[in-house]
Amino acid sequence: MIELKTPQEIQQMRPAGKFVAGILSDLKKTTAVGTNLLEIDNFVKEAIEHRPGATSCYVDYAPDFGTGPFAHYICTSVNDAVLHGVPYDYNLKNGDLVSLDLAINVDGWVADSAISFVVGDAAEDDLRIIKSTEEALAAGIDQARAGNRLGDVSAAIGEVAAQYGYDVNLEFGGHGVGHIMHGDPHVPNDGRTHHGYRLRPGLVIAIEPWFMKTTDEIFQDDKDGWTLRSVDGSRGAHSEHTIAITDGDPIILTARDSE
Repeated sequence: MIELKTPQEIQQMRPAGKFVAGILSDLKKTTAVGTNLLEIDNFVKEAIEHRPGATSCYVDYAPDFGTGPFAHYICTSVNDAVLHGVPYDYNLKNGDLVSLDLAINVDGWVADSAISFVVGDAAEDDLRIIKSTEEALAAGIDQARAGNRLGDVSAAIGEVAAQYGYDVNLEFGGHGVGHIMHGDPHVPNDGRTHHGYRLRPGLVIAIEPWFMKTTDEIFQDDKDGWTLRSVDGSRGAHSEHTIAITDGDPIILTARDSE
């Protein structure tokens, strides 16, 4: 069921968005060659513990597309791991492409966001795919306006992917956000303009383009039952914001200071 938020409820979601955005900004600044993925997870754990009213959306999360509770505080996907990466004892190496995906509940409202970046020396094709997801995210947000259709958002994302020459996986995409992390509607990363649900003020969704360099196929890593990897080992990137549709411009609830 698609739920629409009142203007007051959207204001109540702002603290969660600001909190998630701040953590991701701090992690991007501090994550470097040698950083252990478990250090990143612990950083988020401590941030949540020190924020009154904040709880993790991931620790006890056990949907049918994962194996058991996720049991960590953030998704850390590295190189060919493109989504749902489980933090483990791994020290980042020079040139690793890192995607961090974070959802937190603050005072009953959820915000969800993701960023991708390279630690150390960055290859041009890594920077290119990161840029493509960021541009696709911006294009999707620009179409997230009352009166447009959900397909307009999806088509805008898919158009950017096509311009860069990337195929789009439609198994996982954006989603409704509110009191829970994953709600209706599903927001595919490609679609047809003028089709689908008509966007209305009060709709809050996470828009999250994620692309892989040379494939659109993924498999689940059986070592942890969660991490999704590209079938051909190619690297991927992921960008995401939680946004609210209004009578005017969309509100980016998880906007970072640099934006």
